[in-house]
Amino acid sequence: MGAGSGGSPRRVALLGNPNTGKTTLFNRLCGLRHKTSNFPGTTQEARIGAIRSDEGGDRVHLIDLPGIYSLELAQSESAVCREVLAGNLAPRGEPIGAPAAVCVVVDSANLARNLLLVGEVLGRRLPTVVALNMIDLARRSGIRIEPAELERQLGCSVVECSARSGEGLDRLASALATARVPNRTPPGTREGLEEWADSVYGLCVGHPHDAAAPPQERGPAAAPRRAATTWSTTDRLDRVFTHPFMGMLVFVAVMTGLLMVVFQLATYPMDWIEAVFSGNQEWVAAWQPAWIAELVGGGLTGLVEHLMPPGILRELVAGGVVSGIGATVIFVPQIALMFFLISLLEDTGYLARAAFLMDRLLRPFGLPGHSFVPLLSSHACALPGIMATRTIPDRRQRLLTILIAPFMTCSARLPVYVLVTVLLFRDRPLMAALAFVGCYALGAAAGLASALVLGRTVLRGAHRPMILELPTYKVPSLRTAMVTTFDRSVVFLKNAGTNILAISIVLWWLGSYPKVDPPDAAVQLRQMAAEIRQTRLADSNVHDSRTAQPAEPSATAPVGDRDRAADELEERADQLESSHAKASSFAGRIGKAVQPVFAPLGFDWQLTVGVVTSFAAREVFVSTMAVIVTGQDDAESQGVLEQVGDARREDGTPVFTTATCWSLLVYYVLAMQCLPTLAVTAREAGGVRWAFLQLAWMSVVAYVAALIVHQVLIASGVA
Repeated sequence: MGAGSGGSPRRVALLGNPNTGKTTLFNRLCGLRHKTSNFPGTTQEARIGAIRSDEGGDRVHLIDLPGIYSLELAQSESAVCREVLAGNLAPRGEPIGAPAAVCVVVDSANLARNLLLVGEVLGRRLPTVVALNMIDLARRSGIRIEPAELERQLGCSVVECSARSGEGLDRLASALATARVPNRTPPGTREGLEEWADSVYGLCVGHPHDAAAPPQERGPAAAPRRAATTWSTTDRLDRVFTHPFMGMLVFVAVMTGLLMVVFQLATYPMDWIEAVFSGNQEWVAAWQPAWIAELVGGGLTGLVEHLMPPGILRELVAGGVVSGIGATVIFVPQIALMFFLISLLEDTGYLARAAFLMDRLLRPFGLPGHSFVPLLSSHACALPGIMATRTIPDRRQRLLTILIAPFMTCSARLPVYVLVTVLLFRDRPLMAALAFVGCYALGAAAGLASALVLGRTVLRGAHRPMILELPTYKVPSLRTAMVTTFDRSVVFLKNAGTNILAISIVLWWLGSYPKVDPPDAAVQLRQMAAEIRQTRLADSNVHDSRTAQPAEPSATAPVGDRDRAADELEERADQLESSHAKASSFAGRIGKAVQPVFAPLGFDWQLTVGVVTSFAAREVFVSTMAVIVTGQDDAESQGVLEQVGDARREDGTPVFTTATCWSLLVYYVLAMQCLPTLAVTAREAGGVRWAFLQLAWMSVVAYVAALIVHQVLIASGVA
C-alpha cells in the first residue's frame, strides 16, 4: 500500500528489539509531532508520529510498536505486533489495514541477535527497511558492516544511521517513503532461521581480527571472537553493577540520589504552582497598591473571586474548577522529573542492570525486577510510579505492580505522620523518627505481602521469566529524555488530569454544600463585636465634640484595644462558622453517618469526617481536622496543631488517645486515601474494575490492621 490518494500519509510500522534505540530514533524522526493513544482492547501504548518532507507536508506516519524479541512469543506485545502487521489492528482512531511498510530497527553492535526478528518480518512479505541504528558505536568498537552486502542478503533496503548524532536520518526517511517488498524469504522454521541469521551475519560483518578478509570468506565463527574484543569494558563494569553485594551498594546509592533529586528539585516548581493557584501571602507586601497586593496574594482563586460577582458560579469556578486544575498541575513536576531521570538511567544502560539485580529479591513475591523502579518512584508519588509500570513487559506482573504501588509511603502521607507522631512522642524526636521509618517499612511489607496474595488469587498464573538484554553503556540522550518527559506529562494532563478535575469538583461540592445558617455562638460573638465598635464610635464622637484638637496617642489607646477585641471576636466567629459549615456539609454528614463503622478503630465523628474528606488527597486530613477543631485551615501553625491535639469528643474525652493515634497511623499507612491515584490506576490498568479492586483491597487491609492495633492496645490497658 503506497501513499493514499489526496495526499494521505503513508503508514509505516516501527519494529525492533528492546534496547536498539527505537524510541530515540522515533523521537528524532518525529520530535513532538506525535500523539499517544492505545491499541483498542489492550493497554499497550501506541505512538503515531509524522515525518515531514522538505516541502512541509506529511509523507510518512510512523507507528511505534512495542519492543519485542520475537513475533512468535506468547506475549501481549508480540500479539499486538502480529495483529498490526497482519492488518487486523491499528492504534485507536487510525484506519485498520496492513501498514504500507515496516522499518526494523537493529543495534549495529548486536546485529547477530537482531537478525532473527528481521528474518521473521521478511517472512511477512511486507515492504521492509532495515535501519542499522547506533552505527557510530559499532564503528568505535571496531565492527565493520557491509551495508551493500547485507542489503543483497536480506533483499530489502538497509540504511546506516545514528539516532543520537542524526547521521543517515534523511536517507532513512527517503527509504521509508519508497520501501519495496523483499526479494528474498528466509526459512520458516526456527532452526532454519537461526542458521540463516548466522550465515548472513558472517558474510556481512567484519571485526578487527579479520579486517583483511573479504566478506565472502568470513564465517559465523566471527561472532564469538567479537564478544571477547568488544565487550571487555562492559563486562568489567557489570562485574560491579551486577554483583550481589557491590551491585546492591551502587544501586542503593543511585536510587537514593534519584529520590533526593525528585524530592528536592520538584519542591520548588510545586510550591510555585501552589502559590499561583492558591496564593501566597508573603507576596502581598511586595506589591502596591493594596488591590494589586490582594490579587497577587490570593492567586488565581483570589483573582476569580475579585473579578466575578458573588454567587454559586463564582464558588464553583474558584473552589472547584481552579482548585481542581491546581490539584492536577501540581503533580506534573514530580511526574516530569521522575520520567526524565528514569529515561536518562535507561539510556545509559544501567536500568537494565538494576532490574536484573532486583529480580532476585522481588521474584519470590511474583514481581519482576522491572517493578522496582515504579515502586521506588511511588515513594515520591504513586502517580508517576504507576505510570512507570509501562516498562514491565508482562501484563499480569504490570497489573500486580500497579495494585500494590500505593502501599509505598508517598510524600502526601507525611503531614499525617507528622501530626500523629508529634502527638505520640512529644519531646522525643528519636522515637518519632523510628516511627517514621516503621511507617515506610510497614507500607513496603504490606505491598509485598499483597503481591504474594493477589498473585496467587486474582492474578494467578505462571511466573514469566524475565527476559532481559544487558545493553552496552553509553552517554544518555538529553533530547530523548526531554521528549519522553514531555510526552508522559501531556498524557497525564489529558487523561488522568481530566478525571482528577472532575473528582475535585465533586469533592468541593460535597464539602461546601448545603449552605447552613451560622451557629448561635457565632451570631452572639458578632453581636458583641458590633456593640464594642458602636461604643467605641460613640466615645470617639463625644471626644471629638469636646475638643477641637486631634486626640493625643494616649487618648486613643483604649479605642485601639477595643478594636482589637472586636477583631478577635469576629475572628472567633469566623472559626465557629467554618467548623460548623464543614460539619454540616454533605461530606460532614457522610462522615457522621459512617462513624459507627470506624468506631471500633477509635475514631469519633470528627476523625471520620477527616477520613472521608481526605479521599481527595491524604494531606487534606490535617487541614480538615484543623477546620473542624479550630475553624482555621492553617494547619502548619504550631498553635493550631496543639489545638487539634487537644480536641475533645462530645463526652469530653480526648479525641487523640494513644490507642487511637496508633490506629490512625496504621490506617493511613495502608489505606487508599487518594482518588487521583485511582483515576490513574483505571487509566493504566485498562479499566475501572482494577481501581475498584485496589480501593477495596487496600481499605480492607487498612481497616483490619488498624482494628487489630486499636483493640490490642485497649486490651493491654493502653488508653
